[in-house]
Amino acid sequence: MQPSIRRRQTSALHAAAFMCSRSVGSAETETVLSKPRFHLDLWLGFTVQNWVLDVGRPVVMLVLPADWFPLNRPSAAEYLHLLYNISTPLLLLKLLERSPRTLPCPAVHLGIIAVVMGTSLHLVADSITQRLLLIGYQLHLSVRENPVMKNLRPSSVVDLFELLFYFDDTLGHLMWYVPLFLVLFLFFSGCFCHRKQEEKMLTAAWMLLVPNAVYYWYLITEGQTFILFIFTFFAMTATVMHQRRRGMVPDGNGLFMLYSFSAALVLVALWVSCLWSDGVLRKKHSGLIYVPQPRVVYVLHLHQKPPT
Repeated sequence: MQPSIRRRQTSALHAAAFMCSRSVGSAETETVLSKPRFHLDLWLGFTVQNWVLDVGRPVVMLVLPADWFPLNRPSAAEYLHLLYNISTPLLLLKLLERSPRTLPCPAVHLGIIAVVMGTSLHLVADSITQRLLLIGYQLHLSVRENPVMKNLRPSSVVDLFELLFYFDDTLGHLMWYVPLFLVLFLFFSGCFCHRKQEEKMLTAAWMLLVPNAVYYWYLITEGQTFILFIFTFFAMTATVMHQRRRGMVPDGNGLFMLYSFSAALVLVALWVSCLWSDGVLRKKHSGLIYVPQPRVVYVLHLHQKPPT
């Protein structure tokens, strides 16, 4: 009797262990295959912040021009720029919090410092540019070709303005936009789910797609970030191809970013094609990449200069 009882107990233990392993395995499967969530709060905040504090600055300049304020004090648009300098690092940190892939803490800290310094350099240079426009500075000309600069004495003062614009257009933009696109790519690299969970974009995502794509167009054209943008887009496309071999597809957040980047490239192509034959802008953007800045186009073709 005892051997039979022992066999029954052993079989019962094996059955219990098997059931436990199945329950644990199913729980792990449910955890791994949990339904991805579209970060509506994150993308809504990203869109509102960029449109109000970044795209909104030129609009505020038109409504409340810089000459309405003392030249030695910030204008209304520059206060928006100050708020943008504060909110952008916080938004990038929020993106990193939601991203399954991130960077070491020292790299994150250096990136945030670089963004703050880059946006601050742009704030200073942009403020000076607005005041130069009031005395006849022309954006479609280089610094030395501007009539305002030709009348400066001593002539070495022009070198100071060239240094200022170098800090803004080259160094400042690199410190500002390289961490931004790196964070966007890191966030995108974690926006994948199993093929069985493939989902379509929500209605809210489609509503945010247009303003988000238009902001990327503004970022490419006004910020002259086409090279950074296209490399980021190529890296995102390569990531999609690599993940598909593993049976993974972009989730709602990944689709939102892909569609936004694709629509922005279409808008840039249309923008460049409309201004392709403009000789003055061609001289301004004489390099290999020809992407005219909206503000230069406005000042050159749309802005009505006051009679002198």
